[in-house]
Amino acid sequence: MSADGAAVRHRVVVVGGGFGGLFAARRLRRTAVDVTLVDRSANHVFQPMLYQFATGVVPAATIAPPHRSIFRRIKNVRVLLAEVVGFDLDRREVRARAPDGGELTLPYDSVIVAAGFRTSYFGHDEFAPYAPGMKTIDEAATVGRRIFGAFEVAETCENPEERRAWLTFAIVGAGPTGVELAGQVRQAAAHTLRREFRTIDPSSARVLLFDGGEKPLATFGDHLSERATRELEKMGVELHMGCLATAIDDQGLDVRTADGTVTRHEARTVVWTAGVSASPLGRMLAAASGAPADRAGRVEVLPDCTLPGHPEVFVIGDLMSLNHLPGVAEVAMQSGLHAARTIRYRLERRETKPFHYVDMGSMAYIGRRHAVVDFRGLKLSGFLGWLMWLAIHLTFLTGFMNRFTALFNWLTALTGTRRVRVFDVSNVTPAPGADVAHRAATTRPRSL
Repeated sequence: MSADGAAVRHRVVVVGGGFGGLFAARRLRRTAVDVTLVDRSANHVFQPMLYQFATGVVPAATIAPPHRSIFRRIKNVRVLLAEVVGFDLDRREVRARAPDGGELTLPYDSVIVAAGFRTSYFGHDEFAPYAPGMKTIDEAATVGRRIFGAFEVAETCENPEERRAWLTFAIVGAGPTGVELAGQVRQAAAHTLRREFRTIDPSSARVLLFDGGEKPLATFGDHLSERATRELEKMGVELHMGCLATAIDDQGLDVRTADGTVTRHEARTVVWTAGVSASPLGRMLAAASGAPADRAGRVEVLPDCTLPGHPEVFVIGDLMSLNHLPGVAEVAMQSGLHAARTIRYRLERRETKPFHYVDMGSMAYIGRRHAVVDFRGLKLSGFLGWLMWLAIHLTFLTGFMNRFTALFNWLTALTGTRRVRVFDVSNVTPAPGADVAHRAATTRPRSL
């Protein structure tokens, strides 16, 4: 009861507006609770399609609708733009920082922490300026500017070796994101840009894909991994398996093979898709509750996704460590639905159940009308795989107009058209320091 005698509804704070937070908040729309969704970003990012934004297929608005737009008709959900900086589990409060720097205190009866993950460089954070990741809209925008900007710089290069370096693209990590990005860069070079330049031949661009494992998409099984390998090689992607990046700078990268040999690759554009780590909020929760955290910063939770000793605190998605579940969108979605359902069952005094994950499979878009899909045991590749990939992605995109726009852009891209390319001379170099190096190397007049 409040001070005036009115009944106070159950307060739920959802930290993070990714897949887990979005599905949890939506599921609570018909429950007698008041939900506050707090996120440092104003947008829900459909991360599986970030590489398509980076390579000019879809605009950012299609894969990153505003949270306020998503929840505008759900009256019991309030959206706050703020950065969560801590938790007081005893007082049941979330502490956050508003955009103007002011401190916010968000009391809760239940809290769902779905803060997600960030790019991990496995202890080599010095790689970050030269090899951006692909986990946020800003990172994808940076990748896109550097990819398309590299062709622009190559157009002005007189030195063949320098031109070749600008037309070499290195991608570290052969999981779904790395494979999809590699395929799209080759497709853009061979089809979209082929007739747009006069001095260079964009189709001669090299795409190098590095990974420490034996084959790309290793988690997809031998059959689909082999199909992906054949398609990538057919497109012209150069696979370097069993290779680890040991150094990255504004000129390229060094990689070490299994026998210890270190090879230098000159590549002015390097993208990192090799690893992730949990949000720092995971370690905050672990410290506050005494729950263990793994090396990636994920919190070990009970079978119902709650913290030991704190049944009101749910940790879901990429932030939780439970039964060796992978950090994929499906885990986030399903654990978000589970947390919301558990809160509703508790309020209705119904029996709750542990979280049960249903593996829906994996998929990756390789190139034009070609994808590999493992959907609940159904393994497809080629054109049929692409149709399945298209249908599933349309299903999970948020909003009718975003689905329509994505479909239109996908079909348009089949003709070689990529209209989403926005950059200028200030942001096409691999790193801030590279601006100086590039200017120094090009101070003499060029004959164009």
